[in-house]
Amino acid sequence: MFCMAKKIILTVTNDLVTDHRVHRVAETLRTEGYDVVLVGRKFKYSKKVVRPYTTKRFGLWFVKGPLFYASYNIRLFLYLLFHRFDGIIANDLDTLLASSLASRFKRKPCVYDSHEYFTEVPELQGRHFQQNIWLQIEKRLLPKVAAAYTVSTSIANEYQQKYGAPFQVIRNLPLKKTITATSKSQAIMYQGALNLGRGIELMIDSMEFLPDVELWIAGSGDIEEELKNRVQKKHLQGQVKFLGQVPLNELHDITVHARLGLSLEENMGKNYYFALPNKLFDYIQARIPVLVSDLPEMKQIVQDYQVGEVLQERNPRSLANQIQGILFNETKQTGWNLHLEDAAQALCWGNEKEKLIQIIKEHI
Repeated sequence: MFCMAKKIILTVTNDLVTDHRVHRVAETLRTEGYDVVLVGRKFKYSKKVVRPYTTKRFGLWFVKGPLFYASYNIRLFLYLLFHRFDGIIANDLDTLLASSLASRFKRKPCVYDSHEYFTEVPELQGRHFQQNIWLQIEKRLLPKVAAAYTVSTSIANEYQQKYGAPFQVIRNLPLKKTITATSKSQAIMYQGALNLGRGIELMIDSMEFLPDVELWIAGSGDIEEELKNRVQKKHLQGQVKFLGQVPLNELHDITVHARLGLSLEENMGKNYYFALPNKLFDYIQARIPVLVSDLPEMKQIVQDYQVGEVLQERNPRSLANQIQGILFNETKQTGWNLHLEDAAQALCWGNEKEKLIQIIKEHI
């Protein structure tokens, strides 16, 4: 007798192009036999998305702010209302309202995937009215989801203490990569969102003291134009390269040619303080050493696996000196190369995905 595959709809507010985590989750569930649909948004500049599972992107009049979140959640709720599903995975708080309401209406489970400590993001610091709205949504909906998981132990502990709801940890680990001998450019790499508090301004300013080094910036975001203007004012166009949004299948091929990966988030609220970003693990899979902020989760990975250094001082000249000490110390490079190989074998999605599969089997 024919048995229809269970259908899971994953919801996000981005345009799908560079969301590594959600793609890995969707592809894992597809290979486990689920019928997967990934729903997001579409910008005028969004690149074409070709995936082995179904995707749906909404074109919206508003691109950010309260009107965007309201219009997106209305569109998402209506979409979910008129489409069959056996469960929803709501990615982050900005999709949880529509996902939770639709799941209750249809009496289907909603699982929550928290990519960050949403109410503590830098964009909400000092904006008490907006922050309180998100806190109320979180307070009312999060304890009622069927299951929840997040990206780091620290964030999971915070949520558990706050709401008494059990949170599991599924880190942002990439697929395991096999690296062949590659030529290295005299370049350092930043990949990820170009948003407030990522330390990108500090990276750019340090390039004045690193005349023989390039900085590659892969991503887009709210402060992209400000960063490009900063580069122009400092006459660093020859050193700082903005690569834009790079598709998932191309980013790794670029990263392997860099000699150092940067993750220099500032301590701007608990979200960044407890951050364990996917770019850290992407650098490791590319077998390049990392330089990270002195923040607990990232620092722990670097120290446990001995794959790089922790930032000593947050000023351009000190950062440049530390980068020079990393790039031109052959003894350090040799040691890191050995440890990076071991870390890449351990910190990969193949080892992490079993926790996801178990959660979904139990709750959807």
